[in-house]
Amino acid sequence: MSRCCAATVTYGQDVASHQGTVNWQAQWNAGSRFAYVKATEGGSYVNPYFAQQYNGSYNVGMIRGAYHFALPNRSSGSAQADFFASRGGGWSADGRTLPGALDIEYNPYAGTDTCYGLNATGMRNWIAAFLDRYHARTGRWAVIYTTTDWWQRCTGNYSGFWANSPLWPARYASTPGTLPAGAPTWSFWQYSSSGPFAGDSNQWHGTLDRLRVLACNGGC
Repeated sequence: MSRCCAATVTYGQDVASHQGTVNWQAQWNAGSRFAYVKATEGGSYVNPYFAQQYNGSYNVGMIRGAYHFALPNRSSGSAQADFFASRGGGWSADGRTLPGALDIEYNPYAGTDTCYGLNATGMRNWIAAFLDRYHARTGRWAVIYTTTDWWQRCTGNYSGFWANSPLWPARYASTPGTLPAGAPTWSFWQYSSSGPFAGDSNQWHGTLDRLRVLACNGGC
């Protein structure tokens, strides 16, 4: 486990259907304090384990949120935001629900077509449509999960979303490394896909109290 910022980070995880039924008490006992749970993908897939993972993490005391795996070649950003928000990706001001996250990264289904057939302008427009629609539905700006390499390739290293959307980079190393253009800092960091927690292991760049502030949208 990375200890780059041990005095100022909070540890957590993200899970999907691959993890199946998760023993959330064991994850809590291991030190996890938040969980992002895959809710949806594209415009038709729903995680069959979503309820157990999303509610189970909450029930042991974690701060939880949902994420959507984007497939920009399947439907519009606004349509996928609607699909996500209606199937677990909503937000409530209960102090323990994080804003939804947009997982936008390498295309897992099309070999070298890592940008889903879109040029940089098209990708930026797709992401903007998703974020705007999600905000209209929930009142929150979605977190953006990505890698710096993908972001540079597929958005032209666009810097325009970070004023509203927290950055969640993936990098399995001792530090988060270079961030996308314009990002002042990282908010979450996926630092390991091999433990210590089920699924992928993450850090929140701050104290647990600061994570509650994000969950509350400033105060609750």
